[in-house]
Amino acid sequence: MIRQLFVLCALVALAFATPLREDFESRIVGGTNANIADIPWQVSLRTLANFHFCGGSIISNRWIVTAAHCTVGRAGNSINVVVGTATLNAGGVTHRSNRIINHPSYNANTIANDVSVVETATAIAFTTNARAIPMNSATIGGGQSAVVSGWGGTTVDGGASPNTLQRLTKTTLTNADCRSRHSTANAAFVFDHKICTFTRAGQGICQGDSGGPLTLNGQLIGIVSWNIPCARGFPDAYDRISSHRSWILQNTGV
Repeated sequence: MIRQLFVLCALVALAFATPLREDFESRIVGGTNANIADIPWQVSLRTLANFHFCGGSIISNRWIVTAAHCTVGRAGNSINVVVGTATLNAGGVTHRSNRIINHPSYNANTIANDVSVVETATAIAFTTNARAIPMNSATIGGGQSAVVSGWGGTTVDGGASPNTLQRLTKTTLTNADCRSRHSTANAAFVFDHKICTFTRAGQGICQGDSGGPLTLNGQLIGIVSWNIPCARGFPDAYDRISSHRSWILQNTGV
């Protein structure tokens, strides 16, 4: 059933009010501390009260790509986009959002077309710690070592958001393989425009990682979308950049 899926920062109003549980690993589930110079496209999307709720990726000096479930229902100028830092409580440069464009075919019930773009009100100055990432145009198959990053929960039960950005290398799956590893009900949500990753139980994405980057060879190949919370031995799902690249380009002019 759809409620078996966990949209990583859906129902964000509840997320704002609900304290996170104790942290026993101090990292994205199974990940390691990241240096922002190695992932300079990573951004933290925050409320105007500075609460981190999702990740995103810089694709130009004015545009961020993220997940639609992160931005649906938010006013165009209601997000602080923090760039250039791997820590949540210090550093970086904050840019106020100016406009949000959600994919017109995004479906909150099926989590289909879970992609959006956020325009910043001011231009992002590119530095060693903040720059755009090229968007992949080719279909990625299985067996590739890709990197996901974020400030999401740190345990299989969620856990505390780490102060330091985490990174994790995961293996891509073919969509057929991904579906075979999920229940019949959940396999129905692995659309062709999704891409999955898996390594083992105890490693994976969690709430707060939503909208963040999945990268391969220095290119953006996926947007963190949904999982079975968290790192419980099922593949994680991302929206495939190659499937949405044309829509992103048309709406951002990148």
